[in-house]
Amino acid sequence: MTGTMVPRHANEPRAKHTHLVALLDDGRELRYIDPRRFGRIAWLAGEGLRKELLRFGADPLVISQEAFVQRIRGRKARIKAMLLDQGVLRGVGNIYADESLWKAKIHPTRIGARLSVEEAGRLHGALRQILEKAIVLRGSSISDFLDAEGEPGEYQLHHKAYGREGKPCYRCKTPLRRIVVAGRSSFFCPNCQTAPRGGKKNATGETGSAAWCV
Repeated sequence: MTGTMVPRHANEPRAKHTHLVALLDDGRELRYIDPRRFGRIAWLAGEGLRKELLRFGADPLVISQEAFVQRIRGRKARIKAMLLDQGVLRGVGNIYADESLWKAKIHPTRIGARLSVEEAGRLHGALRQILEKAIVLRGSSISDFLDAEGEPGEYQLHHKAYGREGKPCYRCKTPLRRIVVAGRSSFFCPNCQTAPRGGKKNATGETGSAAWCV
């Protein structure tokens, strides 16, 4: 995704595609810039805000391991799709879903209800570690992402899975692969992240019903 929301001095020229300007207490302007117009902004307070927040799932940095395990193992959806579902967990994007699944050694097409308690707990820990480190490093700048201060992130320098198709796994040196799960590219190690059993074989010899890219 593209677009930024950054503070700027009021006398600085406004960039093209600046769709919203909010005046801050210190005299600066908070500017929302979105060339592709994918974003949406709503002004909510009180009961309206409370109802809006009910649409979203748990905060992955706050939810306990026990609650996380119950939430994941209570759904018969693919784990990658669940991580991206904002009604299950809020704020987990495609990059950090792939990175967390790689760290936890879980294939993106595994069914949540079929994960063991140990696997789901391992994913909880991996997801928290990945997100906490990404926050410290101001996120991942893949194309034109900038943080709230207008600076690029640095977490992309630490990616272990995302965007590394064909490159060796940092654990076992097996070339990473890419498939499409829930409409999003998913990068994984076919050796460390074992594919689920029982699905039909596809063109790559792997199992599962996700779309495979070769």
